[in-house]
Amino acid sequence: MRGLVIKNTGSWYTVLTDDGQLIDCKIKGNFRLKGIRSTNPVAVGDRVQIVPNNEGTAFITEIEDRRNYIIRKSINLSKQSHIIAANVDQAILVVTVVNPQTSTTFIDRFLASAEAYRVPVILVFNKTDLLDEDMRRYQEAMVNLYQTIGYECHQISANTGDGVEALHPLLKDKITLLSGNSGVGKSTLINRLVPGASQRTAEISDAHNTGQHTTTFSEMIPLVFSSSSGEEGQGVEAKSWLIDTPGIKGFGTFDMEPEELTSYFKEIFHFSQECRFSNCTHTHEPGCAVLKALEDHYIAESRYQSYLSMLEDKDEGKYRAAY
Repeated sequence: MRGLVIKNTGSWYTVLTDDGQLIDCKIKGNFRLKGIRSTNPVAVGDRVQIVPNNEGTAFITEIEDRRNYIIRKSINLSKQSHIIAANVDQAILVVTVVNPQTSTTFIDRFLASAEAYRVPVILVFNKTDLLDEDMRRYQEAMVNLYQTIGYECHQISANTGDGVEALHPLLKDKITLLSGNSGVGKSTLINRLVPGASQRTAEISDAHNTGQHTTTFSEMIPLVFSSSSGEEGQGVEAKSWLIDTPGIKGFGTFDMEPEELTSYFKEIFHFSQECRFSNCTHTHEPGCAVLKALEDHYIAESRYQSYLSMLEDKDEGKYRAAY
């Protein structure tokens, strides 16, 4: 029996079968012995084969080939990866410049990982209702930076609903991963996008100005859009899904070689074609077109520093091959 993994609570997986059943599943005992070095060998978005049992549940016996996935280094287990979601059409990264502030390093690491696995990313700047004049200028500068590089950006307030309507057409007939730091307002945004989703929200921690984890598991939420005839589709037949994931405190990229890293930064890759040496690391070499572009302000200092931080992580041996 085939199905789609739509929820992962850690030990149990909810699978929507091709004939519309929802079945709670576990991984078959020997499944973890196949060289999978991930904290979650099965991820939301996976297409799987299952074998039902007499208790009304089932065992997942096989994962079908993934067309892509978003992966990061496991927080506590440096030798292992954590697959955030599989088989996605795009990702929406929700960021905020205040309460809490999303670092450019976090944004750039997420974007680089998405580039590595060919997942388009839309940046959504939330909490515009909280911005004073200086913060608004800073946000406009960030939007200008990432739009210039080639990323679609939207500025919204999930709290008031301002700007959210523009996201609806982007989600139709797509499987969209929703990700971001804890506290950036993903649950509030889901409540705006999916009336009745009733995602739990929490106040920002004043002590650390960071978000509290309000989502503790990953889940695919069906999106219903009115058809041209005015009829609405059924949830179990949804072509549009929003994947809600727990808030991420940090994003450790995984399984990237130093020579590949350049190509995951669009603007750095563009200028690297003109470097004198084909194996240029863009850190010190003579005739480096990237360093010249940085000096001439064609490459943002924040993006270059993110690139260097990922190079340094690799040098320290923090990244190891994924499964």
